[in-house]
Amino acid sequence: MKNFLLFIWETVKVVLVALVIVIPIRYFLFQPFVVSGQSMEPNYSHGDYLIVDEISYRFREPERGEVIVFRYPENPSFRHIKRVIGLPGETIIIEEDMIKIVLNEQEIILDESEYLDGFKSSEKVEIILKEKEYFVMGDNRSASFDSRRWGSLSREYIIGRSFLRVFPFTNFRISKAPLY
Repeated sequence: MKNFLLFIWETVKVVLVALVIVIPIRYFLFQPFVVSGQSMEPNYSHGDYLIVDEISYRFREPERGEVIVFRYPENPSFRHIKRVIGLPGETIIIEEDMIKIVLNEQEIILDESEYLDGFKSSEKVEIILKEKEYFVMGDNRSASFDSRRWGSLSREYIIGRSFLRVFPFTNFRISKAPLY
């Protein structure tokens, strides 16, 4: 009987140590995310299993081109994945199949050739981002429900950035923001 109780006590200690290690990592540093839908194709596909870095944005702000996971502003129980296109204080203008970014009277055309084959749009969108607001878009622009439809994304809804694609194993890689 004594050996059995000792076994139970040792098992409980191992489980407690594991929980003390795993719970903070899971809730404060990294969390899993499964891509649902086609809005991020061809770069992320339905069913891709990602690890989301939740700690980076405690020390710095999101950067243009990073792929982020966030709570949908109109229903925070839903999580979405999109690419950061516009940063706080910028004006985003989408017209004639291009994205213009205006900041302090300087205008740049966003070159997305590194991660997109092309961008086709017949719509015109213009939005001025306030402090702590971001403009996000899916990579599959024709199938993405994003800032073009529901407006800017407040910083408070951002969970973290895509850090690692774990599954499928053939596409295992660390996520990096493109250089513009």
